[in-house]
Amino acid sequence: MIRRLARCIREYKWPAILSPLCMTGEVAMEMLIPLVMANLYDYGIALQDMNYILRQSLLLVACALASLTFGIMSAVFASKAATGFARNLRHDMYHHVQRFSFSNIDKFSSSSIVTRLTSDVAHLQMTFQMMIRMTIRCTMLLVIALFMALRISTRLSTIYLVAIPVLVLTLVCLTPVVFKIFDRVFKTYDKLNNVVQEDVRGIRVVKSFVREDKETEKFKGISGSIFKDFCKAEKILALNNPIMQLCVYACMLSISWVGAQMVVSSGNNGAFGLTTGQLSSMFTYTTQILSSLLMFSMVFVMMIMSRSPLRRCYEILAEEPDLVSPEQSVKSVADGSIDFENVSFRYSATAQHRALKEVNLHIPAGATVGILGGTGSSKSTLVQLIPRLYDVSEGTLKVGGVDVRDYDLEVLRDQVAMVLQKNELFSGSIKENLRWGNAEATDEELVHACRLACADDFIRSFPDGYDTHIEQGGTNVSGGQKQRLCIARALLKKPKILILDDSTSAVDTRTDASIRQAFREEIPGTTKLIIAQRVASVQDADMIIIMDNGQVAAVGTHAQLLQTSDIYREVYESQRKGGDE
Repeated sequence: MIRRLARCIREYKWPAILSPLCMTGEVAMEMLIPLVMANLYDYGIALQDMNYILRQSLLLVACALASLTFGIMSAVFASKAATGFARNLRHDMYHHVQRFSFSNIDKFSSSSIVTRLTSDVAHLQMTFQMMIRMTIRCTMLLVIALFMALRISTRLSTIYLVAIPVLVLTLVCLTPVVFKIFDRVFKTYDKLNNVVQEDVRGIRVVKSFVREDKETEKFKGISGSIFKDFCKAEKILALNNPIMQLCVYACMLSISWVGAQMVVSSGNNGAFGLTTGQLSSMFTYTTQILSSLLMFSMVFVMMIMSRSPLRRCYEILAEEPDLVSPEQSVKSVADGSIDFENVSFRYSATAQHRALKEVNLHIPAGATVGILGGTGSSKSTLVQLIPRLYDVSEGTLKVGGVDVRDYDLEVLRDQVAMVLQKNELFSGSIKENLRWGNAEATDEELVHACRLACADDFIRSFPDGYDTHIEQGGTNVSGGQKQRLCIARALLKKPKILILDDSTSAVDTRTDASIRQAFREEIPGTTKLIIAQRVASVQDADMIIIMDNGQVAAVGTHAQLLQTSDIYREVYESQRKGGDE
């Protein structure tokens, strides 16, 4: 897991290496300062040797300046490496998500993906920066300070052997409890983002039903859960600080007591002598040893907090897209013919219910096909198999006489244009949205497609025409206008297969008829699949498919189905009766 995420360092490898090297230089200079101070006191001040004092003072200044320089360089390199790592990780995750099939995306909620790309990556960025700076610093401080302390007095250094195990034991005891809490916190963050996204996206519905207070209470509840969990984790981690302080002051007192006796013993020619300057250095090294342990505990806390983000980011990168192009893929689609041969489909391998059951259909190229059926009859599922948004579970689906699994995915989807039930427009101008269908389309082609979709008139009624800005999600245009813009966008692809998934439900019957008439006259060679709720939208189609409970209940023309299909006849008569009334 760590190895996979470490690949995101890439071009920032050298800053990531130079930062700890510079930190090592900073720590080495800091460790020299107490030694120089001890010599200055013992051999300069004590003996009143001004030349020696001057030389040692200049050496102190040089060490301090070198330490400062190394520290600045380490900070710069660490910042560059950490931000670069976060940028690459975010890019890799986003690029990987773009390759996901619908079934892959179904495993992660949209709010969870947003959380992982934002706050989770930010946590990992901070942790990475601390690791290449603070971890190196506290490790080097601990090792060098211990070495220097042992060099001065082995007897005094044994005091550390009591304090260090206490601190390590504290961290070992606190870690498992805190791990579980932070796992729960980051899952709750997903719920929080989901509530915010739903509320902002549906703000008009919230206000129309006067549900602001309810939504606020829902947000407060989830936010309160995060607050409680963080407080609980921080309370547990707060135990670390007083134990650290206890060890620091206990070591200082012990060294003061034992060290004073050793200084006195040195004056009396004792066996374990110690000079005043050496005792002063021991105090400095003691502070550095214990402060390094304190820093290490802070780094450890950050690593605990980042364990969940690390796992969650890795889950995105480790998820393998289950729809990929074959190695020897077909690079062109011959025509728009479609063949379902005993096709069945399940949304997951473990699902007991089949969404589609043994579908057999032949749709010739250029045909206009209507698809009718009740809610939940799998009409949308049927057409989503054609551009291979999902793979069939059983049987074979062919487009242009070739199994869709043999096509290059990009080639296949470029020849199949879909206008889904839920129309999506993106922030930008109308021209920019239309050019999703064809980035190289000329202004004349844009206007032609919009005329076919009956969108040109209302676009020209806007003050800015085709340069009119569309808000995110198309909230500043009506439902019918949004549908017509999406149809025009699909037509710009000039596809061999055009799928309209109930995409004229928000337009009036006259406009619906005009769009269908334009399809017959302008794109006769394109296979057109129209999912509709109104019989009037499909009654002039070459073929009408009746779906019922995931199966094809009947196939035929309008006249044939009136004679042979009870379902079609019932729908037709109920809608005609409603129209008469």
